[in-house]
Amino acid sequence: MDPRHLKRIETLQNLFAFSFRKVKTNLPYPDDERTKGILKHIEKIDRSIEKFAKRYPLDLIAKTDLAILRLSIYELTFEKKIPQKVVIDEAIELAKEFSGEKSYGFINAILGKVLESSTH
Repeated sequence: MDPRHLKRIETLQNLFAFSFRKVKTNLPYPDDERTKGILKHIEKIDRSIEKFAKRYPLDLIAKTDLAILRLSIYELTFEKKIPQKVVIDEAIELAKEFSGEKSYGFINAILGKVLESSTH
């Protein structure tokens, strides 16, 4: 398996675990720079999710889907090293691997709106 995909899975697992923490301080993943970057910008990332998924409050979005969205929005808006199409394709693959049957469509729609808003 592609090492970049494996790294995304690791970050996804970290973000999934983070979503269960009651206290959101003392970052628990000092060795994963991507997770640290996402958690550093989590408020802005979550505001984007709330903006484009108005019918779904964060606490009602499946934790796996939320982790995938956080990772992907971070890559699209903060990292910007990976082509946008690759970020979205990877998000869809992660959703198909780890989430519900219809999750990839939801994630694709939200990421499409994030991209659309960044080009205007």
